[in-house]
Amino acid sequence: MGKPMILVVDDEPAIADAIQYALESEGFQCQRLVTGAAVEPALECQPVALVVLDIGLPDMSGVEVCRRIRQRHDVPVIFLTARGTEVDRVVGLELGADDYVTKPFSPRELAARVKAVLRRTNRPPAGTTNETAFQVDDEGCRISYCGRTLDLSRQEYRLLCLLIKRPGRVFSRDQLMELAWESPEASMDRTVDTHVKNIRAKLRAVRPDRDPIATHRGMGYSLKEDR
Repeated sequence: MGKPMILVVDDEPAIADAIQYALESEGFQCQRLVTGAAVEPALECQPVALVVLDIGLPDMSGVEVCRRIRQRHDVPVIFLTARGTEVDRVVGLELGADDYVTKPFSPRELAARVKAVLRRTNRPPAGTTNETAFQVDDEGCRISYCGRTLDLSRQEYRLLCLLIKRPGRVFSRDQLMELAWESPEASMDRTVDTHVKNIRAKLRAVRPDRDPIATHRGMGYSLKEDR
């Protein structure tokens, strides 16, 4: 089998150079693009394993590019974002982006995230996952676990909802605060830990034999992908 092709969409040459070097060092091929309009033709003409997509492109928003990708393709997408673009990150994840990395970032970290997303998205479906144990009512802002509605605070609901919608995806504490908190600058890392502890206690009250939230030491939290 050939090396997986990664589409790198970024108009900053220095950043694209660093990404290409890191990915090729990990055994990937790279094709570089500088505009959003060039993405769909590139996806049509060759197999692409994953798209690394900058939100701030010269011709259109990366969010709009992701929307167009999702209309015709299931290829995984990782966003590159600048600080202060929380709305774009949230919208991007809702559109189906698989991960995001905030600038400035380590190219090696990005390469590791690419490999993690590919492992996750290439896993064949089988059995019942933790994700299917949850039912999310977006309109009523309610979450049920194993058939029972959880008594969650507003912040607990938003945090758990974020984990449920991206099973297996590791969120750092900073990312959870940026995406789930209305005023992340007023919160601390330990605030996330406290909320996760409270959520776990409520989940154990329903199923004492299960712990669907995984702690990744030094990294953050994810919803387990139990099979």
